[in-house]
Amino acid sequence: MSRVRRLLPLLGCVLLGCVLLTLYAPGGPLRRDEPPPAPAGWSPYDLAGSIEAAQTRLRRHPDDAAVWAALGTMYLEQARRTADTAYYGKAQGAFERSMRRPTGDGEPYIDAVIGMGELANARHDFAGAVRWAERARKEAPFRWPLYGVLTDAHLELGQYEQAETALRRMLGGRPDLASFTRAARLEQLHGRPGPARDLLNRACAIPGDPSEYAFCQWQLGELSWSNGDPRSALTAYTQALAADPGHVPSQAGKARAEATLGHTGQALRDYSAAVARSPSFVVEYGELLEHLGDMDGARRQYAVFTAQHKLLAANGTTDNLATGMFEADHGDAGTAVRHLRAEWTRRQSVEVADALGWALHRAGHHAEAATYAARADALGGRNALFAYHRGKIEHALGHTAAARAHLTRALSINPHFSPAGEKRARALLAETS
Repeated sequence: MSRVRRLLPLLGCVLLGCVLLTLYAPGGPLRRDEPPPAPAGWSPYDLAGSIEAAQTRLRRHPDDAAVWAALGTMYLEQARRTADTAYYGKAQGAFERSMRRPTGDGEPYIDAVIGMGELANARHDFAGAVRWAERARKEAPFRWPLYGVLTDAHLELGQYEQAETALRRMLGGRPDLASFTRAARLEQLHGRPGPARDLLNRACAIPGDPSEYAFCQWQLGELSWSNGDPRSALTAYTQALAADPGHVPSQAGKARAEATLGHTGQALRDYSAAVARSPSFVVEYGELLEHLGDMDGARRQYAVFTAQHKLLAANGTTDNLATGMFEADHGDAGTAVRHLRAEWTRRQSVEVADALGWALHRAGHHAEAATYAARADALGGRNALFAYHRGKIEHALGHTAAARAHLTRALSINPHFSPAGEKRARALLAETS
């Protein structure tokens, strides 16, 4: 980890200095009034129409590998916009069909291989994503999107040095929206919201289509939210939805910010609209309802989550991180620990470390929990929920001074990290004063 800390200031210099000057210089690859070239074969301005056009083309030319690869990419984009995992199976089918290539038809094949890596990341099969990306790199090392797959996968696996190496390669070959947004995430993980915001603002100036602009604005909203600025977050989420009204993560983010700012009625309407499109945000919605005293409404949302994950498990897919986090807060702590220990064997990211530490604490294993809570802080990031969890664990161990320090840090970062979080943290600080 020390090596990552030494190298990342240099990364920030590269990103905000040489790379950006090259990118926007006269005659450079991207001037501010020139978006990067769109992927061949589809228009993100009308994703549904592009999907239909690709399907029509394939009915006439069923062996067109390039269109199959493009269709898979479109399905993944639709999944990202709508948070609807049903598109994953469609994307897989399209990519697999594309890989049935005629001899010598290499470019669509590599597109499909990279697409399979993106799909593996979306399904949380991060080790599988690395394998797909390495397969693409072996055949086409200068296809820059494969390094995005590697960056994402290594980040989720907790392999931060490898993630940085892949990102540097990506930035060197294609400094664009995809590489800038990933660099911003790495900066945020290391507790540097200023550089992260600068990178995202640069990224938002590049894209020429609404879906990419919405994605950038959503990330800016998430950054503002996580750093305790719900007003700026609301502005960013609203701008994202103005560009792409179907962007479900921004709808849920907007609801979260509205609830914090006291716009409860609008927050409930926006959460209802978000979960009607995707069940990904039912736990968030349920926690707000519970905070507002609507226990029946909260239980209905939690029941949707449980049913959804039972269905996924029946189909051979288990999201141990999401299930473990839910069980730790709303179910059985022992079940949470089992799920999260299983996830820790697969990947050792800061998110999994925090979740496992919290589950162990809820199950009464405070000393072991403290080791994972410390791991979650290892990169030096600014995460209010992590700090709150660590404060609660230290309090359970009788370490009053450490507990107060972490709880105070949580409130200073973002007092709105959960509907009831600020109240609980302040109560515990009052108790230990």
